[in-house]
Amino acid sequence: MTIELYEDFFGWPPEKTVFQVDRVRMRIVTGAHPLYLAEQEAIAENWKQEVAANPALFDGRMILQRRIGLARRALVSEGYLVPFSAFLWWRRQPERHGALHIHAYPVLETSDGALVAIRMGAHTANAGLVYFACGSFEPGDVVDGHCDPELNMRREVLEETGIELHDAIVSDGYYIAHFRRTVTLFRLFRFDQTADQMIARIERHMQVAEDKEIAGAVAIRSADPSAHPYHVGMLPVLNWYFGQGQVVAE
Repeated sequence: MTIELYEDFFGWPPEKTVFQVDRVRMRIVTGAHPLYLAEQEAIAENWKQEVAANPALFDGRMILQRRIGLARRALVSEGYLVPFSAFLWWRRQPERHGALHIHAYPVLETSDGALVAIRMGAHTANAGLVYFACGSFEPGDVVDGHCDPELNMRREVLEETGIELHDAIVSDGYYIAHFRRTVTLFRLFRFDQTADQMIARIERHMQVAEDKEIAGAVAIRSADPSAHPYHVGMLPVLNWYFGQGQVVAE
């Protein structure tokens, strides 16, 4: 099956609408992202300012998408390896032209009807924000030239919380929402533990974790956007999960 790829969201449901796909295929293209080639000087200058404000930042490599497509319940994209500094510059641009970003949310469900998320540490790029344990796709998430969302989600959750996703019952397929050229790709992982038990596990892990990336864990029991300082990508997920949104079949 051939899916036409675009530099925008042609043919997609409206922004912040949650819908479901069966398959995800994120191909990595060799060479440099055209955006990075065109904006290297601006990226370097912005990185100086970012590091001056937060010396703990690390300019590692991550995946930034170039084009994306959607058809027959499948998401397909092509992206490039870029320095993290390129992503930070891009997300500060008002229109965010020239690239798209995909991140994978592993949504941790508890036996008492809550969702468990984390609050990021003060030294991180998203200091103080609350969202599900996740991170951008990295070179280690690439298998046979394609990003592996399951590998990414297992790695991020284990690193940040000490929780193994293999212990959960996972939902079929993937859910998707997009906003400002960023795609939230998520799955539900249901654990046979209460929110308090899950949070206690995470707090124990925080005491021994080498990278003190998170500042704590929180239980979410409603879609109230003011309950925590949420990352914007969380809001469509919470609206959908707690029954205020609507799934669109693609």
